[in-house]
Amino acid sequence: MHLTEKTKVYTLLKMIEEVEDYAIILLDKDGTIQNWNAGAEKIKGYQSHEIIGKNFSLFYTHEDLSKNKHLQLLSQAKINGRASDKGWRVKKDGSWFWGNITITAIHDENKELIGFGKLTRDLTESREAEIARELKAKELEQFTYIASHDLQEPLRTVSNYIQVVEEDYGKYLDAEGKEYLAIIDQAAMRMKALVIGLLDHSRLGIKSQAEIIDLNEVLKATLSDLNALIEAQQVIIHYPDYLPIVFGFKVELHQLFLNLITNAIKFSKNTVSPTIYITCKKIKNYWQFSIQDNGIGIDRKNFDKIFNIFQRTEETLEYEGYGLGLAHCKKIVELHNGRIWVESNLNEGSTFYFYLLSQHNE
Repeated sequence: MHLTEKTKVYTLLKMIEEVEDYAIILLDKDGTIQNWNAGAEKIKGYQSHEIIGKNFSLFYTHEDLSKNKHLQLLSQAKINGRASDKGWRVKKDGSWFWGNITITAIHDENKELIGFGKLTRDLTESREAEIARELKAKELEQFTYIASHDLQEPLRTVSNYIQVVEEDYGKYLDAEGKEYLAIIDQAAMRMKALVIGLLDHSRLGIKSQAEIIDLNEVLKATLSDLNALIEAQQVIIHYPDYLPIVFGFKVELHQLFLNLITNAIKFSKNTVSPTIYITCKKIKNYWQFSIQDNGIGIDRKNFDKIFNIFQRTEETLEYEGYGLGLAHCKKIVELHNGRIWVESNLNEGSTFYFYLLSQHNE
């Protein structure tokens, strides 16, 4: 069955008229509304008979009207053939929505301008989510200031007065008094380390720019940073000849590998040299990495607990640390839309797995 040109045009117009997800509007050369589809009624609130014949400037805020934004967009579309904009627009009831707008110039067979086609999509939900993220970032900036100044200032005061007491009154203190001072000093130092750790955790990914990253370079830099520790502990590390290229945050990914390899060395058994196996394989749109060690292992009941900030397990209490490394790792992996988990048995070592999204063009 072959459709006539008239039928094709009618079908196309009917399809445009009934589209509900996009406001599709036909304007004349001056911006007067000539046609109005179901999507425009849904998004903007006007029925056809209420709006056809009126100027599309009705949809603009007072601020945008004062700047003649609607006229500027028409002029841009007239000169360039198309104009695009994102911003707040006004509905019939006076409420605002965040619109993604494209205005396209329409010409006749003589290439004379006869009007404009205007396509609008309501992106209010995504804009509100973006605003929420921006507010969260500002809250984190405020927290960063508080953590780096207000919370640390009392700790500095405590440490300074401990030093004053030791210098001015140390000769009057017996062994027990000096021990108390040492305990207070250690507690202040621990509190300072916790505050700094919390500060570092909050900053992960905040000011970083995502880029294409060669993980071969990241691993090479990580092993270079750990070279002294690796030699001192006589660590054996096996890793692939090739690691993939991913899209992400370079500093954070470096910290991810650094934390996991450091933990594999740190929580090793005294009876054997630490041996670490790093593997990588492609699974659909992700790269799955694993870092396996022959260390002390983790009790199954603690598999989730170890990724929470400031959480330590009974197996690790005799080791230095504040329970931050794996919490950092979890946040870094989640920043890359991946996930991290562990498989382990006590005294048999652990294997940490994590996913990273592959580079877009692979």
